[in-house]
Amino acid sequence: MAWAFCESSAIIIVLLSLVVSIMQYSFNLTLNNEQDTQNLAQILAQHFTTGVVYLIGDLGAGKTTLTRHYLQHLGHQGSVKSPTYTLVEPYQVQGRDIFHFDLYRLNDPYELELMGIRDYLETPNALFLFEWPSKGGDEIPQADLIIDIQKSEDELTRSATLSFHSVALLQALESQLNNA
Repeated sequence: MAWAFCESSAIIIVLLSLVVSIMQYSFNLTLNNEQDTQNLAQILAQHFTTGVVYLIGDLGAGKTTLTRHYLQHLGHQGSVKSPTYTLVEPYQVQGRDIFHFDLYRLNDPYELELMGIRDYLETPNALFLFEWPSKGGDEIPQADLIIDIQKSEDELTRSATLSFHSVALLQALESQLNNA
């Protein structure tokens, strides 16, 4: 059973790598502190308000922290909880539907079908944030934006790689973050 999990995880990683390789733009930056994460979230909130976002990174990398700041910059006033146990936290922000999924505890992608993921995904003009997207298999749509956050060896900083298609997002990242 462990071998099957490792093999399927390797296949999913290869597939995610292929998706990243067909993204038109890539942007790398270092997140030295929470303010850097807030700055990134602000740019995302201004230039990426609908579509599918994959948030990739180990436990404690900062996926939920980025999501919290992202939602706040979109106008959310309340707290932002990790949907680790509920799988999804829905938000309605200034008339916009946002769904934050955390698939970490998912045992089988088919569980998403059973929970009614199609109902969520049929929401027009919504923003979908997926933590641990590799666990979603074919049940989740392809990403429009992939954010891969990696901890440094000393775990004091993070490096983030964003992969996407939007030239406007690229220009905003370059001008506001100066290719940090």
